[in-house]
Amino acid sequence: MTKVTEPGAGRIEGLDGLRAFAVIAVLVFHLRPSAVPGGFLGVDVFFVISGFLITTLLLRERARDDHIDLPGFWTRRARRLLPALLLVVSTSIAVASLVSSDLLVDIRRQVVGALTFSTNWIEIHAGADYFDDANRSLFVTFWSLAVEEQFYLLWPLMFVGLMALPMTAVARSRIALGIAAASALLMAAWFDPGASATRVYYGTDTHAFGLMIGVALAFAFDDRSNLLSRPRWQHLRTWVGFAAFAGLAALAMVVDSEAAWTYRGGIVAASLLTAVMVASLPGRPSAFVRVCKARPLAWIGERSYGIYLWHWPILVIVIAALPAGPLEQDPPLTTVVVVLGLTMAASAASFRWVEAPIRRDGFKVTWTRIRRTLQPRGAEPLVPRVALAASLSVVALSALGIATAPDKSAAQLSVERGERAIERQVPPSTPVDTSGASPPTSSSATTPADPTNPTIESVGAWPSEMATPPGDHIVALGDSVLSGAAPSVYERFPGIFIDATPILQWREAPAMVQAMMDAGTMRDVVILNFGTNAGLKDAHSEQALRAVLDALGPDRRVVLVTVGGVSYWIPETNDRMRAISAEYPNTIVADWYAIIDQRPGLLHSDRTHPTSEGTRVYADLLATALEDLGPS
Repeated sequence: MTKVTEPGAGRIEGLDGLRAFAVIAVLVFHLRPSAVPGGFLGVDVFFVISGFLITTLLLRERARDDHIDLPGFWTRRARRLLPALLLVVSTSIAVASLVSSDLLVDIRRQVVGALTFSTNWIEIHAGADYFDDANRSLFVTFWSLAVEEQFYLLWPLMFVGLMALPMTAVARSRIALGIAAASALLMAAWFDPGASATRVYYGTDTHAFGLMIGVALAFAFDDRSNLLSRPRWQHLRTWVGFAAFAGLAALAMVVDSEAAWTYRGGIVAASLLTAVMVASLPGRPSAFVRVCKARPLAWIGERSYGIYLWHWPILVIVIAALPAGPLEQDPPLTTVVVVLGLTMAASAASFRWVEAPIRRDGFKVTWTRIRRTLQPRGAEPLVPRVALAASLSVVALSALGIATAPDKSAAQLSVERGERAIERQVPPSTPVDTSGASPPTSSSATTPADPTNPTIESVGAWPSEMATPPGDHIVALGDSVLSGAAPSVYERFPGIFIDATPILQWREAPAMVQAMMDAGTMRDVVILNFGTNAGLKDAHSEQALRAVLDALGPDRRVVLVTVGGVSYWIPETNDRMRAISAEYPNTIVADWYAIIDQRPGLLHSDRTHPTSEGTRVYADLLATALEDLGPS
């Protein structure tokens, strides 16, 4: 007889295949982001599947027992989620502590988030950014687990209340769709194109629509008179399933984590396409179901939870352990192979020896079995003893790593040293006299000019006998890269005035420049190093750069420093900077990116900020650029 799978009874064939597609998309997004820029949509596939599956299980239990055993439900969820989570957290911290202390910065915050299922809200409060390529936190990907686990906690309570109301399954499905629509509208309304998407992407309230779409689908299947139960749908569902998969794959190839349409319909579209694929599974065997049931996909899907947990900490640790490579967004092929091998091995071992036994037998029975195995009976069992010793070592190393974790990374400490040096400088309070006399130095770029010393109108020349201008002719403005390099820049150019603050973008540069122009404290030579966090990704940033150059005028000499790092937009940003510089004869580009791309060891582990040696090379680069620029 032909086997029929229905949501109401038995295992739904093909769901593991969809899970496999989801986790593969996330893996590719992290290991080869340029290949599938929308691979992060795999998380939304998980959300829809979870909402559908959890609601289906609750409906089955209610139909069978006429009530919901909430403690039993949450216990089963704990068996499913906690063992692998605890294993990944403890092992990752232990190994990271042996590789680099920088990997353990903020680890206490991350552990609290992981163990309390609140990573998303904790990271929102901390200002983290999932799409920041310099964000190498060990457990940053746990934000999505937190959203799901909050759903597992709250939705059963809502389900019990909803089922107590006298209404049809269709009405319940519409309520779920209404909640999904409200969540999607919040994401669309609160998304700010000029700011980080962290709040709307991480927020449970703004990213719950995928889960609720899955809920609505489960309720729809509970109504036997709806479209999904009709013969016409059963005939079409194979082709509809393949079409939905093709649409989702196409969306993953074009969606952009920076684009407004991603948060104003793009992610919702991915969730709806996933719901169509899920709806195509129940029923008689079909070609779409057979593809989703393929043994390799089923194997990956069964272990998808462990794969998702393991892959990111392993990637972060492997990148830190291997020699620094070129500044490419995509990790080198060697790194990819190592990460994939370790991820599959770790998730397979975790599934076989940790997850499956506890999920099947529970915590108490599993612990009793372990204790019996470890009790000496004649010849002591070697393997269990070795396993116990290894486990205790991991726990001890993990605890030590948490206890001794640094509060700040080496890069952050470097930037803060530079900020302290900037705070100690004496800012210019009067305009520079281009005759060669050293100007007084002052407190802020906005300090008003001395009214007894009028603004100098003639700018653009420094003493002709000098290859590079003296520091008292130079102003340097920028972000954290300039902040970190400040001590070496001061040493190379005594008297230079630096105004640099982390996270500053090109959009903020015109106001800084105009304030100094109005105060009469702008100097002959200006160094600009903005864009580390956003580059020239949008028209507003490019307009800001042009506004700065226009405000400075053609007589001042201007150095534009290229952006360094591994974000996908950096090469295009630097190309645009060169093109704009070519339009202004009084400017020159100091190609910092070209240097660190060839010598990545000049950067800290964040692959963005210069080390002590890097700051000296940075200062030398500025001197070379100024020498090439010339005094007139």
